[in-house]
Amino acid sequence: MTGPRLVLVGPPGAGKTTVGRLLAQELDLEFRDTDQDIEASQGASIADLFVYEGEKRFRELEQEAVNLALREFDGVLSLGGGAILSEATRDLLRGHEVLFLSAGVGAAVKRVGMARDRPVLALNPRASLHVLLEQRLPLYREVATWEIVTDDLAPDDVVREVLRQI
Repeated sequence: MTGPRLVLVGPPGAGKTTVGRLLAQELDLEFRDTDQDIEASQGASIADLFVYEGEKRFRELEQEAVNLALREFDGVLSLGGGAILSEATRDLLRGHEVLFLSAGVGAAVKRVGMARDRPVLALNPRASLHVLLEQRLPLYREVATWEIVTDDLAPDDVVREVLRQI
C-alpha cells in the first residue's frame, strides 16, 4: 500500500503535531497535518470553520483532507483528533501504519490549556476531554497498529519509543 509512512491519531493534547514533526525530522521525511491542510485550503482557522460553517461541514472538509493526504503523501501524517469519528476515515486507515498517541485527561488538559483554538474544548476543556476520550478511545484503538501512552513522556521520549518500535 502506498501512502504515509506513519499516521498519528489521538485526542487533543496527545502531542500529534509536536511528535509528528520530530519523527519526520528523525526519519528524514516530510510532516503533514490535516488540520493545517484544512486551514490552508479554506483560508480560515479550525475554530472559525466550526463557528461559521458548523461541525458537520468541518467534518466533511476533514474527511476530504484525510482522503487526499492518505493518497498523495508519503511522510509522517497527523490527523485531527476527531478524524476517526468518520467511518469512511477509519476504513481508509486500514492497511496503514497508525500510531495512537494516547493521553489521559490530566495530561491533555495541561497541554491544551484553555483551548481557545480548539472548538470542541472551548467551554470546559477538562469535561470536554473526558467526554471525548470516553467516546473516541475505542475508535482510536480500532484504527491503531500500536499505542503509546504519552502522559508522562516528553515529546523526545515518545519519538525514541516510536523509533525503537519501528
